[in-house]
Amino acid sequence: MENTMSFKDLNLIPPLERALTKQGYTLPTPIQSESIPGLLLGRDLTGIAQTGTGKTAAFVLPILQRMTEEHPRVIKALVLAPTRELAAQIGESFAAYGEFLKFKHTVIYGGVKQGRQVQALSNGVDILVATPGRLLDLMNQRKLTLSNVEFFVLDEADRMLDMGFIHDIRKIIAKLPQKRQSLFFCATMPPEVNKLAKNL
Repeated sequence: MENTMSFKDLNLIPPLERALTKQGYTLPTPIQSESIPGLLLGRDLTGIAQTGTGKTAAFVLPILQRMTEEHPRVIKALVLAPTRELAAQIGESFAAYGEFLKFKHTVIYGGVKQGRQVQALSNGVDILVATPGRLLDLMNQRKLTLSNVEFFVLDEADRMLDMGFIHDIRKIIAKLPQKRQSLFFCATMPPEVNKLAKNL
């Protein structure tokens, strides 16, 4: 059946609609039209979608809409990604969709010196996109705290487990507030991912 829903039907705030129009988007993909309404109501979600189906917008848009502007800036949204390439892409999505909002975000990953990343964190950010290893490293150095996180996204969860990040992820989750919105996105749902999702 053809998708006749438009982004205007999803009750997004004007700054997000404006950003979507600027990006040339009018019709949401199935993962977006299925996910966004529930996420705007604060529900947790496990979404199964292949790469290239628009799952990043499916979590970025509702997070941006539900976040409240506060000062000083603290990390209110945490997105974990398995690779620096995916983390960078997610960061670009927050920049594009949040262009007409005032939130600050940064992306941290390993394989580069940490100086600029630490500087960005010390300046204050609302949204943090990270790979698990570098995030844990900076947490152990007390360069950041996750005590104010309201939105937690685990993107490509199945790939993270394949890459051996399960213990790192569990350590990170243990530092998150109990009260939060949790979102899992993966291309497949192996038993280990299902178990992790249920524990959350």
